[in-house]
Amino acid sequence: MIINMKIKDILMNEFEVTGDMEKSISGITYDSRKVKNGDVFVAIKGESFDGHDFIEDAIRKGAVAIVYEKGAIGKGQEAISNFIKKYPDTVWVEVKDSRDALASISHNFYGRPSETASVIGITGTNGKTTTSYLMKSILEKWGKDVGLIGTITYLIKDRAYDAPHTTPEAPDFQALLREMVDKGCSHVVTEVSSHSLSQKRVDYTKFRVAVFTNLTRDHLDFHRTMEDYFMAKRRLFTELLTEDGTAVINLDDPYGERLVNDLKGQKILTYAINNQNADVLASDIKTTFKGTSFKIRVKGQGSKVIISPLVGVTNVYNMLSSICAALSMDIPIKIIKEGIAMTGLVKGRFEKVDVGQDFLAVVDYAHTEDALERLLLTARQLLEAYRFAEKTEEMMKAKRREYSMPEKLEGNEKRGKIITVFGCGGNRDRGKRSKMGEIAARLSDFVIITSDNPRNESPRSIIRDIEKGMVGDNYIIIPDRDVAISMAVELASSGDIVLVAGKGHEDYQEIQGKRYNFSDRVVLENAIRRLISRPSFGGGTNYKGTENIGCTGRC
Repeated sequence: MIINMKIKDILMNEFEVTGDMEKSISGITYDSRKVKNGDVFVAIKGESFDGHDFIEDAIRKGAVAIVYEKGAIGKGQEAISNFIKKYPDTVWVEVKDSRDALASISHNFYGRPSETASVIGITGTNGKTTTSYLMKSILEKWGKDVGLIGTITYLIKDRAYDAPHTTPEAPDFQALLREMVDKGCSHVVTEVSSHSLSQKRVDYTKFRVAVFTNLTRDHLDFHRTMEDYFMAKRRLFTELLTEDGTAVINLDDPYGERLVNDLKGQKILTYAINNQNADVLASDIKTTFKGTSFKIRVKGQGSKVIISPLVGVTNVYNMLSSICAALSMDIPIKIIKEGIAMTGLVKGRFEKVDVGQDFLAVVDYAHTEDALERLLLTARQLLEAYRFAEKTEEMMKAKRREYSMPEKLEGNEKRGKIITVFGCGGNRDRGKRSKMGEIAARLSDFVIITSDNPRNESPRSIIRDIEKGMVGDNYIIIPDRDVAISMAVELASSGDIVLVAGKGHEDYQEIQGKRYNFSDRVVLENAIRRLISRPSFGGGTNYKGTENIGCTGRC
């Protein structure tokens, strides 16, 4: 940790300063509630609060310097000029953009850690978390100590910390980088959210590799339009990637193609399944209940076979992005293959819950229309592979090793059904709700619509929005998520797939501004245990008898 810093050491030349710049400082904060003696308080405008309203609170708690935006006046407070007269011992720093200033002074205060470690940034709507874990595994197989910053957790080598944000605010982000460097991490893999790029949380960080996974509808409550959403993501590649850094881009995604065209002159590695022009191309994909294999063609290097315990075509894209990122750092393909093979299932990402039942149960974070569609298509592919493998007993025996079918499903005569449990979050983009309903109804055999994180919205109101996209009557409504998951288990027959989508790794449910302990995985696991503990357990029930549960059809 950097100590004995002075105000002059962290400021940019264009800042207007009033006061003694030789004063020592002990920390940087943007939250007046967390101010300690010796801190610099940066007043930023948030979604709900304006830090300029709390300048006097920060001074009273011991802030020695205040960074404020030019022209800002705290709500119901005196003008900044009056504060300067009132608190002459405080150092006052006027800036054009306080978020930009927060990023720059945090970068300086923590000793510019990204200039020491190699930072790999991953952005996109879906796939960031799994790609980050794949990348961490590859780097560790290469013999490197790695830090990880992401949605599920923050990892410094193998030590885990809670992750309140996918990408933390600038002081917290730079502090994490600093700690990772101090503890010997040579590489840091970080998810980079669109919010963080819009709010400049990672500005001034030197990214050596930037990965673009895809762009589909999400966060439009924040970005308003897909164009704004794309332009936020684009900043990682056009403004934050080092001159000698590499952009890794999904060429099957239309926004990925656009990004490639925007980055002419930069080092780019592209990947794809369908676009034959990609630098790294996947083919001959085989996905089963137990994992995935495929071939990759690397321009100039021939083809290789990749084998992974991860399931589905979605994860093929995630593996391709990590392969390209690794190749850009000259990691040998043998190490890359071994690192991918060693990557276990990622929490809440097609996470299989198995306590001895004869159907597949999966928890997944899919909370966008694209992610839900990919999840359901993966499930369909698994069922098709399963149906093909059981055409005849002789074929089953011949193909068992190739398809790695679980023994508990061998000999089952049923085709298998997909039962999906999902909802949508409250106080978020309403436009995606009906689209997710349409996708769920079309690709599932049966759907249970329930609550996700309703936040401050009525669960029934959210469900009505979802219902607008439902076609047909292959669904019921059970607002209580616990009951909904339990019902899905009751409906499952041998060989079916139960998908619980939307919350993934989250261990809470947010209702009317309060968080309650809730884990999809735990609830699903308990429901299955109750089912299989019954003496009459024989592989589930049929759909009959559900008409009085919650409500069916239009409610």
